[in-house]
Amino acid sequence: MHLTETISSDRRSILKGLAAAAVTSLAAPATTATAMAATAMAADGLPAQPTGAAAAIATDNAYWTAVKGLYAVTPEIVNLENGFWGIMAEPVRREFIRQSDMVNYQNSYYARQRAGADFEAVRIKVAQAVGAAPEEIALTRGATEALQLLIGGYNKLKPGDSVLYTDLDYDSMQYAMNALKGRRGVDVVKFDVPEPATRQSVLDAYGRALEANPKTRLLLLTHVSHRTGLVMPVAEIARMAKAKGVDIILDAAHSWGQMDFRVGELGVDFVGFNLHKWIGAPVGVGFLYIRKDRLADIDRDMGDEDFAQDDIRSRVHTGTVNFATVLTVPAAVALHQQIGAAAKQARLRYLRDYWVSRARDFKDIEILTPDEPGLYGALTSFRLAGKTSKADNDATVAKLRDGHKILTVRRAGVAKGQCIRVTPALYNDESDLDRFVEALAVITGTKTG
Repeated sequence: MHLTETISSDRRSILKGLAAAAVTSLAAPATTATAMAATAMAADGLPAQPTGAAAAIATDNAYWTAVKGLYAVTPEIVNLENGFWGIMAEPVRREFIRQSDMVNYQNSYYARQRAGADFEAVRIKVAQAVGAAPEEIALTRGATEALQLLIGGYNKLKPGDSVLYTDLDYDSMQYAMNALKGRRGVDVVKFDVPEPATRQSVLDAYGRALEANPKTRLLLLTHVSHRTGLVMPVAEIARMAKAKGVDIILDAAHSWGQMDFRVGELGVDFVGFNLHKWIGAPVGVGFLYIRKDRLADIDRDMGDEDFAQDDIRSRVHTGTVNFATVLTVPAAVALHQQIGAAAKQARLRYLRDYWVSRARDFKDIEILTPDEPGLYGALTSFRLAGKTSKADNDATVAKLRDGHKILTVRRAGVAKGQCIRVTPALYNDESDLDRFVEALAVITGTKTG
């Protein structure tokens, strides 16, 4: 057998090992990822999840102080730019280091003998947490990779069809949709989400776009916009699209872990998720979801032959991944579940409301994200009146960062002009947001108190 044939054979053996559902330990030094996650979480002694109404849960100071204590963050700046990726809580970080040490120590012995079963255990854990069957998800390096695979692999388009997306969709996904013109011969249509937005105005905008483009077969939809934090009424839009024979590929990069939901509640057949944002896994991991009866509508990735055509994992061909990153996912998911999805959602909305309710009436402040229930989570964007350019918003970000030691981020691509995104996390508290509001008052010349 030639060397190349040997390498190919070995790689197929490793990848087919991922199909093993049971996790078995072949060496005493390495505990399975799932078992280690449970051990790590039990060691933290986090209080029981608070109960009652969302407002009471969100303001249970003893609980959220304990949660904040799980995170080690720099004191040099108040970080309100937590939309890039989610900092690992300390038990998750420790697990990541432990898994990195184990993989480095055991090297290819681990990869050849045990990685397949461990990765399958991770896939099962993620599937259970999001409410899917294991055969409906495949691990990726993040939501961008997941969504590019779904968009590029969607095979139901023919020349002359149309595909739709909006100004609030993520840049990389817009590029992938634009590429369908050359790859599939379709017409690509972009439309704008209303600003200011309401649930009804958003539904009306999607309804008009679908009506005006009767040849539409595919719609890109973002659950939580990375630009403004607007939470789309996904289930309603999905029903509207399906009534017209339009499939949706959903960008859920920012939603799972920030919002409390199960994938089946969305009514969408194709979804890309992150695990390194609001779930808090190490950077470089996500997954795609394809409802089991729709798998044939997404092509295998570059003709993958490591897995059978009816195996979702043939839709992803990443190559060698960071083993420790994947093995740390169960610890992150376990902590997410221990804190509680509903509790996280309530707390993040409360932190957002805490600053928005005070800043909305400031001089020359435009809050882009509506207060309507269900249309926002942690992320909210604002701009100063008339300040819509890159230079304008970079200047405000710099003032907040350099003059007040508060980190935010400029966002482009919004139809009515650029803006600044503010994203608190679970380690932020009211004092951080008091400082931010005071800084906004100074910048806008608003008198307070």
